[in-house]
Amino acid sequence: MGRVLIVDDEPHMHKILASNLEQDKHLIFHARGLEEARQAIGSNQFEAILTDQKMPDGEGLDVLASAREADPNVAVIFLTAVATLELAVESMRKGAFDFLAKPFTPEVLRAAIQRACDHTTLVRENSLLKAEVGRLEGSSEIFGDTAAMREVREKIARVAPTSATVLITGETGTGKELVARAIHRGSPRASKPFLAANCAAFAETLLESELFGHERGAFTGADRSRLGLFEAAHEGTLFLDEVAEMSPAAQAKLLRVLTDGQLMRLGSVKTRSVDVRVLAATHRDLEQRVKEGRFREDLYYRLAVVPISIPPLRERTADVAALCELFLTQTARELKLPKRRLSAQALSRLQAYEFPGNIRELRNLIERAVILSPGEEIGAEHFPLRPGASVSARGGENGREGQMSFGWIETLPPSFDLRTFLSTVEKSLIERTLQSTRGAQAEAARRLGLSRSDLSYKLLKYELRKETPVS
Repeated sequence: MGRVLIVDDEPHMHKILASNLEQDKHLIFHARGLEEARQAIGSNQFEAILTDQKMPDGEGLDVLASAREADPNVAVIFLTAVATLELAVESMRKGAFDFLAKPFTPEVLRAAIQRACDHTTLVRENSLLKAEVGRLEGSSEIFGDTAAMREVREKIARVAPTSATVLITGETGTGKELVARAIHRGSPRASKPFLAANCAAFAETLLESELFGHERGAFTGADRSRLGLFEAAHEGTLFLDEVAEMSPAAQAKLLRVLTDGQLMRLGSVKTRSVDVRVLAATHRDLEQRVKEGRFREDLYYRLAVVPISIPPLRERTADVAALCELFLTQTARELKLPKRRLSAQALSRLQAYEFPGNIRELRNLIERAVILSPGEEIGAEHFPLRPGASVSARGGENGREGQMSFGWIETLPPSFDLRTFLSTVEKSLIERTLQSTRGAQAEAARRLGLSRSDLSYKLLKYELRKETPVS
């Protein structure tokens, strides 16, 4: 059943067409010419449009053009008493769905309209699905139907249009940066830069240089002036992850920027003005750090104008199934492997697990299972989980680097190709590391324990230079 617009200047054709199509429960609309058709198309959404080729005030091709402009997905079928190859080619080239020459049987008409309605419905559903997948892929960690996650999304919606600073708290792997990006996208600064810095990833002097910039000679190795992230993010948003790890000196400088929008580069006495919205995040208890004297109280209140707390995955197990489906789709596409599905037992095992590493750990588990699974269905044996154990981003259990569980080796298929597996994992690790360092090869090499030359070789080997933005 669909909404069908009939465009014809002959009243008896309307009666004949409508009487046949109404047998299939289609909802019929009528237009006696081009102008009426344009009005109907502008005020309704149709699954199919059946149009005559020749009318007093226009042609079927004009109806097609108006329909395609209003809705590129709608199927348009041409009716004509004079069937020519030239007319058929022209109409199909411009996007017609089908071409019927008079006379035609009722069966042919009804079958053509049904195909058209089915096609339009399928295309529209596919477009909606792609849009939904795109939304989820951009916000998987804030996806969920639990009350706590609905509250997170509601806070994001309320705070995004404002200029307030936001303190995002949550365990490692819960998606704090994703929340920050969602706030930025919903703000008046959305068209301006969004930059991020992990305050725990830099030594004290290097962090100050990263945030506030430096002049030539400010410290050993500073052979040229450098713009800091605050200046680079002017009129945009700066996300400070793990803000609890900042040194007292960096905290003082950050407080000044938040208070009066002023900063000084390292090695400079010149004050510079910046307009930046600051979003901060931490997995620490910042209030406790204030009590211990390890974090400035005045800075805490500047940062925590609007607090947003992200619940751990173990408190939202109802979302595990949907997240698994999302990560199965993403992983298959990224690794160019067939789409897998979880068995009921595998899903039950994951839903019973506590996920100390939260969303990040779930994604790692799904990715590993997709790589190692020999068939379309991933069984529970591909998730050898123990209560209290977790698979960290580095592969260790309970977050301890270098201490790995090898129980998964028992799940390897007989035809397992070690070289392909290692190459796939290595390429994925390099891509993700470059993304996390925003293309900084030196920092990526350091995190991966590689020399710059080794990293350059692997970039060439895996043809990543064009795919991944690198410095």
